Amino acid sequence: MGKNKLKRFAENDTFPNLFQPPLDEVLGNKFELKGKWHGDYFKNANPLVLELGCGKGEYTVNLASMYPQKNFIGIDIKGARMWRGAKTALETNLNNVAFVRTRIEHIRSIFDQNEVDELWITFPDPQEREIKAKKRLTSSRFLNLYSTFLKPNALVHLKTDNQQLFDYTKALVEQNGLEILTCTANLYADFKDDPTLSIKTFYEQQFLSQGLPITYIRFVLNHPGPYHEPTR
Repeated sequence: MGKNKLKRFAENDTFPNLFQPPLDEVLGNKFELKGKWHGDYFKNANPLVLELGCGKGEYTVNLASMYPQKNFIGIDIKGARMWRGAKTALETNLNNVAFVRTRIEHIRSIFDQNEVDELWITFPDPQEREIKAKKRLTSSRFLNLYSTFLKPNALVHLKTDNQQLFDYTKALVEQNGLEILTCTANLYADFKDDPTLSIKTFYEQQFLSQGLPITYIRFVLNHPGPYHEPTR
């Protein structure tokens, strides 16, 4: 392991806005802030927005700066990447930001019922092989998981360069009768001046440099499920 990565891991331990619950605490459903994010951490009742697979935390930090009336939490398992977002939030005095290092499969141990208002899923692993469809962060398996802590009619955003993942997600949303608010296969051709959608992650900049179009879909979880895989 490189010295730089070790240094970041050590610095992560000192960040008051980055939580790294041990596995036994997560599996035992003993995370201290579950159900208490508003009262014990943010000290307000503002809407809570998650970025799943946040990487370096570009969306988490930029959205927090744009919307001080909301609270934002980035979730990822890669601590060396998350270090950048947590450090930037501290350096810029963003008090409406936090990060949690955990696997998304364990996220119901981090948030309680009706605690979260909105999800951003930015450039996740598309899991292109059909055998791995259940690992896609927009699969029915994960939507059923998210419904355990999302409020009714929560918003879900997917931003990806992967056409297959975009098509799959759109089909799943339609199959389950969910309301689509925005859907485009070429984001920057259709939404040139939207500041929220124009935030670019480290990986997005790489995809754009290769000439890949960016897709985007925003939909509402307008019923509690259960959700099912698309038939096509």
